[in-house]
Amino acid sequence: MLSAPVAVPTLRRRCARTAKSGKYTGRPVETTARQVTSSGVVGPTLGDPLAEALRLVALANDRGLQVRLMGGLAFHARVPDWTATVDRKRRDIDLATRSKDRKALSDLMVAEGYTADRQYNALYGHKQLYFVDEARQRPVDVLVDRLEMAHRFEFADRLTVAAVTLPPAELLLSKLQVVKINRKDVLDALALLADYPLADGDEAGDAISLRRITGLTSNDWGWWRTITNNLDNLQTIADADLQPGELEFGRPPRFRPSAQIAALREAVDGAPKSTKWKLRARVGDRMVWYEEPEEVEHGRG
Repeated sequence: MLSAPVAVPTLRRRCARTAKSGKYTGRPVETTARQVTSSGVVGPTLGDPLAEALRLVALANDRGLQVRLMGGLAFHARVPDWTATVDRKRRDIDLATRSKDRKALSDLMVAEGYTADRQYNALYGHKQLYFVDEARQRPVDVLVDRLEMAHRFEFADRLTVAAVTLPPAELLLSKLQVVKINRKDVLDALALLADYPLADGDEAGDAISLRRITGLTSNDWGWWRTITNNLDNLQTIADADLQPGELEFGRPPRFRPSAQIAALREAVDGAPKSTKWKLRARVGDRMVWYEEPEEVEHGRG
């Protein structure tokens, strides 16, 4: 059973509403640092990576570019009341864009004081770009069109579903696709499930789309295998292994994570499966069902 629907304001409105408390609104919230890159371009950066990420997304939006925040910081942008301690100074920034906006975003990053890894971007720029804020030693990864790790999903046509971040379904998928999921990934997923309803569609970016998730798990047995295993991991921690402060919001959660996990598992298991899925299910764990993410060194030269 799905939890009873609760009105959830949009991310844009929620961020604006937290301005008085000093939480993130998508605009600079601290004194700007000036830095000079090797090319002589001067640009501003912010010390707090979440504030800086939101600033970059806002600048891209002003230029008509489709750029959204993903990665761990996106969960804190989506759930601004989450009180878990975050070592923000050490957080990387992860962005998502489409191939059409890749060149313009690269120009924007350099203009804002970031150093491009030219060799990496020349080799892999069709799917991923890499920049560094040299002054703060903060990397920025930009995924183009899709996420390709243990599993793959496309997001190029989903960038306008929600403001600021990828849609909640894609954020959740980015964690649930991790075969060897760690506690940080689990907590990110639980925070999202505690704050956003499950729904058939996206509800203007304010719900976790079951249709989006089951579209993958009903056609790809590997996706189903990894996600159901991770839902079991989430359920174990949600039920009996949460530590003080890990999943607190200064208020009761909007949804019980355990109920959300159970409802999501029911939807994933109950959705009709494709012939391809059924054939792969016969093989099961005897064949590896996921990819090992490739580690590539960054030269910045």
